[in-house]
Amino acid sequence: MQMTPQFLGRVDYLSTYAAMQAFTAARSADTADELWICEHPPVYTQGLAGKAVHILNPAEIPVVQTNRGGQVTYHGPGQVVAYPLIDLRRAGYFVKEYVFRIEEALIQTLIHFGVTGHRVTGAPGIYVRLDDPFSHAVLVQRPEKEGAEQFRFAAGSDPDSSDPVSSPNFTGLGKIAALGLKVSRNCTYHGLALNVAMDLEPFSRINPCGYQGLQTVDLSTIGVCVAWQEAATVLGLKLASYLAP
Repeated sequence: MQMTPQFLGRVDYLSTYAAMQAFTAARSADTADELWICEHPPVYTQGLAGKAVHILNPAEIPVVQTNRGGQVTYHGPGQVVAYPLIDLRRAGYFVKEYVFRIEEALIQTLIHFGVTGHRVTGAPGIYVRLDDPFSHAVLVQRPEKEGAEQFRFAAGSDPDSSDPVSSPNFTGLGKIAALGLKVSRNCTYHGLALNVAMDLEPFSRINPCGYQGLQTVDLSTIGVCVAWQEAATVLGLKLASYLAP
């Protein structure tokens, strides 16, 4: 049975984080999965692997330490944030496939709006060509297979390490959607964010996801005018479909 997305509106990040933790801690084998769709006031969130060096100048925007994977990212108005709360054991797939399914839902959401989204080896999330976000041409730096590197980054490995898979190639790309996940007792929380029509300036005050110079874009800056609610509805339906058992 597919989940029905719950649209929470604009909600405080810390209270939502606490609610996800409480839901996950209290759930049993019979607890139905949920999918929360929301928007947050401006906030930087730091993952377990997060390093202070990647937060350049937060100024008035609060920084929240979390237990998700990954480094620092920004949430703010005009961004659709989705939190799938799923029992992976019951769903019948593992973390690597979970990441793949989330990314596929994001790619299909972008296709709905005429945009071609891409995966990049070693860097979970979805990217678009800056010179032609509507081009269907494959990337040179596309993943050749869905391997362990995706799981490692989603789970919070360090993009500053000397491991070659930690140096993804972002040439000509902008990041339009980010992932930051947590799995506890086979149950997921935290999630993903799709940039729709934001003030992108706060991204310039961090190294997004730990990558210096990584450009962040939204649908608006690549020429797609869509209301937050429409983007949220499409993404919610795609996630419910692709994350179904």
